[in-house]
Amino acid sequence: IILIDTGASNAWHPTMGRLPEALDEAGIDAGRVRAVCFTHTHLDHIHGLVLADGRDAFPRLARLLVPGEELGFFRAEARLERFHSMAEPFEAGDRIGTHVDIVEAHGHEAGHSCFRVSSGGERILIWGDTVHVPSLQFDRPEVTWEFDADQDQARESRLLALAADDHCFVAGAHLDSPGVGRVVRSGASFRFEPL
Repeated sequence: IILIDTGASNAWHPTMGRLPEALDEAGIDAGRVRAVCFTHTHLDHIHGLVLADGRDAFPRLARLLVPGEELGFFRAEARLERFHSMAEPFEAGDRIGTHVDIVEAHGHEAGHSCFRVSSGGERILIWGDTVHVPSLQFDRPEVTWEFDADQDQARESRLLALAADDHCFVAGAHLDSPGVGRVVRSGASFRFEPL
């Protein structure tokens, strides 16, 4: 199993870091996760490699893929020191296995990337923080926010990501529950339709 992003674990707040429970609910044994790919290296996306009690979240992890532009940041994160040597860089345009393509979406961070997964005639775009404030940014995708490292680039990549695949599913870290749905055009803006 390839997992995209791991969440925050308990690094920010005790109510965050519910990935282990979500995997259990979905019937997925964490021991089956063999690869983790990160959309970017903000702490709320990478700290879930370590459980609240300090154990590895994925005991059989064999591969860890990090945006090449952010590899140094990942390797500087002390909490994740035991994973530093495992981290491999990727670039937009790379392919993971036969079903996952990496799509550039820089702006939120230098290496922020999306993962387009295709299987059985369906597609889902896992887009990390492409949209961070859904109540505002679907209606007004030109709006950026203070945590976008390069706001012009974030705006451009958000518009491209929103317009890229009208009929694919999307999944994002900061989308309204359940975090998965479809983006549909609504005049000059967009609308998110959760599953």
